[in-house]
Amino acid sequence: MTLTQQADQAREQAGDFRTTYRRIREQVGRMMVGQDDVIDGVLTALMAGGHVLLEGVPGLGKTMLVNSISRAVDLPFSRIQFTPDMMPADIIGTTMLTEVAGGGHELTFQQGPIVANLVLADEINRATPKTQSALLEVMQERQVTVGRRTLKMPEPFCVMATQNPIDQEGTYPLPEAQLDRFLFKLLVGYPTEAEYHAIVDRTTGGGQVTIDPVSDAATLCRLREVVRQVPVPEVAKGYAIRLVMATQPGSPYAPEAVNHGVALGASPRGIQGLILAAKVRCLLDDRFAVSCDDIASIARPVLRHRIIVNYQALARGEGVEQLIDAILRDVKAPHHTT
Repeated sequence: MTLTQQADQAREQAGDFRTTYRRIREQVGRMMVGQDDVIDGVLTALMAGGHVLLEGVPGLGKTMLVNSISRAVDLPFSRIQFTPDMMPADIIGTTMLTEVAGGGHELTFQQGPIVANLVLADEINRATPKTQSALLEVMQERQVTVGRRTLKMPEPFCVMATQNPIDQEGTYPLPEAQLDRFLFKLLVGYPTEAEYHAIVDRTTGGGQVTIDPVSDAATLCRLREVVRQVPVPEVAKGYAIRLVMATQPGSPYAPEAVNHGVALGASPRGIQGLILAAKVRCLLDDRFAVSCDDIASIARPVLRHRIIVNYQALARGEGVEQLIDAILRDVKAPHHTT
């Protein structure tokens, strides 16, 4: 294939990516009111092959968003309502004694709700650490092991979890190893006044909102491959690496706010998340190479759950968002260097 043919193929693939993304976005917008950044974040993670943690108080449409996406992309959808008494077998499945024809019995494996393309882990921080750990393997390896049996997850596979940031009683905060497996942590806020009007009109009237399937599993798998083929110039790669290193106290790029306020910085999964998500943003902007602006635009959702603030920073009233602001301010992109 000549260079011209390769360029034509890349343009065609990029155009297909944008068209499919916008069709899905349009269908989800029929159901959801507002929350544009959250919707784009969830779809970006889906296209990049990552998982998403949605944090917000009840009633803001987190469950509706995931359900709407599953209908728009025509994928099997599973909802797991996490509770303190839930066991790992309730998620991944268990071996049961069942009756067979002729009066005999045999052991058969009944797979759990985790075996689906899109999995909504609702109120994930209400499950005990034992049950939360059942998700570790499946989120990272795309498989579950039960005894000697290993089940591969269908592709594409994506876990979209929700948690309430206010409710502390009866909850179990996710450990760092679990949080690190989410590509994004998205903050779901309250609607604006105009959006409240639209919500009332859309949900209390007689009309019925329908969502048409505009994609499928094979298309999403193909588009994920398109994302991975987007080139990353050394300049953008270096900027992403410096941003991640800037979250780590004692590194050459860490600002003073990080050195004095961070207990634990981002892991290498942070750089993987920055690059993959930036590739999606690059394609949506009709470009064929990742820029430093792409990296900076998705730094907050990629890094906010990978930074652990120490007690001294909390006492000063400094949170993760302020620390990320300091990192983005101090670590200059090359074209901002003076």
